[in-house]
Amino acid sequence: MKAYAMDLRQRVLKDCDAGMTTAAVATKFSLSPAWVRRLKQRRRQTGQVAPVTQRHGPRPAWQAHADRIRLAVAQAPDLTLREYIERFALPISKSALARALVALGLSRKKSRSRPASKNART
Repeated sequence: MKAYAMDLRQRVLKDCDAGMTTAAVATKFSLSPAWVRRLKQRRRQTGQVAPVTQRHGPRPAWQAHADRIRLAVAQAPDLTLREYIERFALPISKSALARALVALGLSRKKSRSRPASKNART
């Protein structure tokens, strides 16, 4: 959901400063009374009314090793996740590596020259 525009925020605060109640301002601008209260509280505590940039949590552990992951897949596209971690000394888990491969758009393809798996279905 996008943040409310600065002009709306300023109009809301102007009406609040003019003596309108929180509920009346919320109804006038089709907003939540809670949002109007939080906007007033934020201005009172910090002096800021601009929208805060969104925080999406910590960066994934694999992002620091993206170049090494790309290189590993380019050198040996037919390894398992565990083999990539061991051979290329990647300090991440198998699930993190799997998410990294999807996010980087990399696929692991088994070599056609390898013998078939012994437990392959026929």
